[in-house]
Amino acid sequence: MENILKNKNILVGVTGSVAVYKTLELIRLFIKSGAKVRVLMSEESKRFITPLMFEAISQNQVMHTETESWANDNNHIHIGKWSDIFVVAPMSANSINKIAHGISDNLLVQTLLAYEKQIFIAPAANTHMILHPSTQESLKKLKSYGYKIIEPQDKLLACNDKGIGAMAEPQEIYWRICAHLLKDDFWKGKEVLITGGGTKEKIDQVRYISNFSSGKMAKALATWAYLLGAHVTYIGTDETSDLPHEITTYHAPSSQELQKAIQKNLKNGSFLFMVAAVSDYVCEHVHEGKLKKETLGEKTTLSLVKNIDILQSLDKKNITTIGFKAELDASNALKNAQRMLKEKHLDAVCLNVLGTHNNFGSEKNAITLITKSQETQIAFNTKSHVAFEIFRELKTI
Repeated sequence: MENILKNKNILVGVTGSVAVYKTLELIRLFIKSGAKVRVLMSEESKRFITPLMFEAISQNQVMHTETESWANDNNHIHIGKWSDIFVVAPMSANSINKIAHGISDNLLVQTLLAYEKQIFIAPAANTHMILHPSTQESLKKLKSYGYKIIEPQDKLLACNDKGIGAMAEPQEIYWRICAHLLKDDFWKGKEVLITGGGTKEKIDQVRYISNFSSGKMAKALATWAYLLGAHVTYIGTDETSDLPHEITTYHAPSSQELQKAIQKNLKNGSFLFMVAAVSDYVCEHVHEGKLKKETLGEKTTLSLVKNIDILQSLDKKNITTIGFKAELDASNALKNAQRMLKEKHLDAVCLNVLGTHNNFGSEKNAITLITKSQETQIAFNTKSHVAFEIFRELKTI
């Protein structure tokens, strides 16, 4: 995501674990987002990877026992003052137990003990080492000290054991760090429910009616709501595994399932972003099994009935409701969006006039945010950038 970490300083610590190679990708994500990154290596980590690798990707001198200096800030006291956050990934069972008991016999632990801002750790170790009572007790102790734990994964480990212990994926660690650094006072703790994608309405057991909505705008909104500090629920018609894991997700492919999921999860005080493209019509009768072309002949007709208007039917008391409207006719688009705002009793409408450069599935978009009192143009940009601007503008409605 473009420059979202600009002017942020991130200190990355690495300990002795085979997962250390993943940290190269984590640093790349930070730098791609505009952050400045410096790396602190334990001596054990240098058995798995050389400092040169981290210097090449971070473009900064790596701090370890041989390079610590008191002639500049490359030491265990002053490097902490430089950074906005300290993330140790991977953190071995040995380091977890050392820091929990204040055993400061190496440079990394000394830096952790001296650090006064937020610390995140991403444990990585064999399952038996992670689940050992001493390690579990140490993790509880670190949580009580204010450390944020990015839980390891349950998967096939490098040692060929299957179980908990693999370091969280770099993308997930990246999301957690971004969410800490980017949280916004207005959105922090708010309940945000977002729907996305095009509904799939059954014709028979193997076919359906749908539309070209990709869900990309909805996922960009869900990601930014999470990064800004909201409690996010995403209800999608398609796959949702590419979202941050702390977002609560539901799969609701049909309009009926979508409506039930919204009603179940909508809370008082919520912000509802109705981005999903809901089918206007559904089949009057869904055929059991599979319709055969041999039986249907050269021509066939589907009998369609008007679908429920989910947004119109919702009880909007004590919620802030934002509708989304895609239009092809630019001359009538604004008028249609204003009518939607009024007739469906919404707080805002995001109007998207489709064109050559922002068709369904495109990576970029432009939005007109319409409220009862004003219309705000959000210029053509990436969907991530547009999503951020929508949240910024909604703080003023």
